Parts: sequence; C-alpha cells; structure tokens
Amino acid sequence: MLDIVTDATHGGRWTSLRSPGREWLWHRPAPDREQAGLGDAFVDAGGLEECIPTVRGHPDHGDAWARAWTREGAVERVRCDRFTLSRTIRGTAAGAEADYTLTAEPGFRFVWAAHALLDLSPDATLGMPSGATTRLFPEAAALLDQDWPTGARWITGPWPTPHGLPLDRLGPDDGTAVGAVVDTEGCCVHDGHDRLALALRADGQPVSIALWRNLGGFPQPHPYRSTGVEPMLGRVFDLAEAGPDDAARVPASGEVRWRLTLTAACRCPSTPATTPA
Repeated sequence: MLDIVTDATHGGRWTSLRSPGREWLWHRPAPDREQAGLGDAFVDAGGLEECIPTVRGHPDHGDAWARAWTREGAVERVRCDRFTLSRTIRGTAAGAEADYTLTAEPGFRFVWAAHALLDLSPDATLGMPSGATTRLFPEAAALLDQDWPTGARWITGPWPTPHGLPLDRLGPDDGTAVGAVVDTEGCCVHDGHDRLALALRADGQPVSIALWRNLGGFPQPHPYRSTGVEPMLGRVFDLAEAGPDDAARVPASGEVRWRLTLTAACRCPSTPATTPA
C-alpha cells in the first residue's frame, strides 16, 4: 500500500507518497511556497503539483498550484476561471488510485500533469516500452547526435535513447536538464530494490509520460538535482504549442474523467530499463 498526504490549502500539492520504508517524493526548502498566490512565479518545493491547463508557458505550471482547494469528505476540488477540477484519492491493496473529473465548456483544451518530483539515486532507471515515440525539446539540442532542425518546437525518436540521448537511466549530476514526453500510459521506476509504477487511463484523450531529468542543470545560477516522472494528459509541456491531437479536449458532456494508478511494484505496461553501461 502507498500512503499519500496532500495539502489542499496550498494548491492541492501532494506532500508525501510513501511505501513501507521509503518516501518517494523529493523536497527542497522553499519558504515562499506557502505564501504563493495567483500571478506569482512558480515556487519549486518538490512533492507532486497538479499542473493544469499547462505545464510550461502561461501561467507557469498552470492555474491550480497557487489556489486553495476545498475538501468535502474524500473529494478535493479547485475552481479556476475556466474549469473546475476535482479528485478523489484512495488506497488500494496494491498502492493507490486518484480519480479526476474536470468540468468546463465543451471544446475547452488543456494539458494536465501529475508533476511528481521523485527522490531518486543516481542508480535509478526508468522502464517504458522500447521504441515508444519520445518528444525532445530544444533544451536537449546540445546532447543529441544530430543538429537541431531550424525552427523545430520538438523532434521525436524512440525510447530509451532518442537521437542518442539515454533517458532511461539517471546517473550522477552532469550539469544538464532536459524534458521529454513519451507516448505511453505507464512508467516503472527502479531504484535499488524499490519499485514505483505510475499509469494513466483516460478514454478518448491523449495520454503520455512526461520526464524532467534535471541533473544539476536548472535553474541558473543555483541549480539543483530533481527528477520529474509525470503522467500527463496531452503530449506537450506548453499548451500554446499543442497541435490538434496534443491536448485533452472537453467533450459535449462538459466533463473529462481520468484515473492515475500508483503501485509499489512494476505492473504498468512497461519494459525493463536498459542496464547501465
């Protein structure tokens, strides 16, 4: 079983994701996080943030992280200008499930990410289906085995080494920071003897796993190490860059529903990570 603690007052942030003997969520001292309000720059305190309707872009990390949520029984809810998001988190025999409902006008487009920053060792590896289409973004340009195409917002390659960049293993700090979006519904994190599987289901909506592999390359001039494994509705970080099939869309019913499943074993549809050289 997985134990989850959330903070409704401060953006609905998940402050703990614990399996027996291990805390999975990474944290950093950030006193400004508790005072952050609408319009403020994002404050990275770690944990898991609910990023919606975008991750990058405007507003940075979305419109929900700086708003107070309400709690009625098991349901937590946040009301934003153009949508309302509710979630119900419950423990299961294998781990935990979080059910989400977004209500908005039909046609409303959005990106959502469970922006989970995990506390992982340099030996940790990530398992996702071999060959899965992986989008890389311009910050990865200097790390690839080819020149970045002029004007490209992203390029694609197969997991786990798109264009020669090994993303399935973390390794020690090397001063780099890259984001990627993998076209799959699940990921398994391996760290020593510990396992954490994350999987996302949403009928009729694009699902993916976003990866933020920051090995001491961000932010400047005072970088730190952080690793984001982020189940996502959509296929881009920035809603403004989303093509017709790259964002979730509210249907005529006015509701979108999805489920995030977390287990303390690898049961998501993923292949083992490659063995580090």
